[in-house]
Parts: sequence; C-alpha cells; structure tokens
Amino acid sequence: MSKLTVDVLLIEDDPMVQEVNRQFVEKVDGFRVVGVASTGAEGLAKIKELRPDLVILDIFMPTLDGIETLTRIRREQQPVDVIVISAANDLRTIQRMLQNGAVDYIMKPFKFERVKQALDNYRIMRARLEENRSVSQAELDEMLRGGPGRPGKDVATADLPKGLQAVTLKQIMLHLMSRAEPLSAEEVAEGVGIARVTARRYLDFMEKSGQVRMDLQYGVGRPVNKYVWSGAK
Repeated sequence: MSKLTVDVLLIEDDPMVQEVNRQFVEKVDGFRVVGVASTGAEGLAKIKELRPDLVILDIFMPTLDGIETLTRIRREQQPVDVIVISAANDLRTIQRMLQNGAVDYIMKPFKFERVKQALDNYRIMRARLEENRSVSQAELDEMLRGGPGRPGKDVATADLPKGLQAVTLKQIMLHLMSRAEPLSAEEVAEGVGIARVTARRYLDFMEKSGQVRMDLQYGVGRPVNKYVWSGAK
C-alpha cells in the first residue's frame, strides 16, 4: 500500500462505544483514529476537514442518522470507505447500507476479533486496489468476496459461476430475504437496480444451488416464474 497507515474517523454518538471502537481500531497494526464525531452532521464536516481513508459509522444517531449520513457521503462523492458498526439488524437497513457502498457491516454487540477481521480484509482490498495494474476476473472476485465474515463471502457465494459477482448476489439475497412474497426476475431487478436478464442469471444460479425456491404462478396471460428465499416461511 502506498500509504502505510489507514486514517479512521469514528462516527458514533455513544461515548463508551466511541472509546471501545477507538481502542479496537488502534490495536490493529496499520490503523489510527484521526477523529471522532457524535452525530452524522458532525461526521460529514470532519470527513471534509480530516480526509480520512475509512469511516466507522453507527446508524442510530441524533441530528443525522447513519443511513442519511452514508447517503450524503455518496451524493457528495467523498473519497472515503465506510464500515458500519450498529445495533440495527433488520435486513432493509442492512441492504440500504450495502447498496450505498458499505464495505462491511458489524452488529452490536461485537468482539475485537470481528473488528480486526474487517480491518484486515479492508487493508488487503485497499492495497490491491491501489496497485496500478490490470486484474483477472478471479483476482477481482477474490477482492470482492474478501475473507470470512465479509459481506458476500459465505457458502452461498463460495463458488460463483464466471461472470457473477458476490456483491450483486448478496444484494439479491438481502432483497429476497426482506420480502415475504415471491418475486419475479423483473421485480428483483427493479428492487436491486440491475437489468432483468442479469437478475435472471443470478436467480437461476440461486435456484440451482438451493438458495431460493421457484414457483410457477398462473394469472392472466403466460405463467410467471416467482422466486422466494428458501428460508422464508
């Protein structure tokens, strides 16, 4: 990596959690906390002032919550990566944060080992992205999947066919898991923000690997294939 130390900004309203986050981050080689903010609005100002490499972001905060904070970070095209550490465990919130580019999501309460894992994975990904060279599809897939515990790396994404990306697969999983009713490929495509033909490729793979169930639903006109997460009741 061209930069030896990763500068981290903590955006967290709870002083006790702030201190835990600070201690955990600074226990990992190559990371230092350069600032702390107690609200999303303060965090946005400090991103512009301090120019950190990485933000560790809470969701439940006064003034500006983490969802809106991350939305504004992306809207303003701030060149900073984000790891979420939050008590929020509902799939819709997790999906929104991942769709807005969070590179990892850690749920409270958490242990140092999980934070270290996230930071180590981030450091590896960042170092590879900073290499000024071309990459193969296999290398890109490895970078996107990261190590164990990262979003996009689990049994479901361990052996993706050529052309399928773990990040997109994870977004489709979260979208299906957040909906009780079966969805068509077109509805999945609209919900995730991809082309219908692309959604169908992922859904076909997920159906063959047992991650989703496919039901043929009849109505007016031709029957439609609908997909539901295999864990849904």
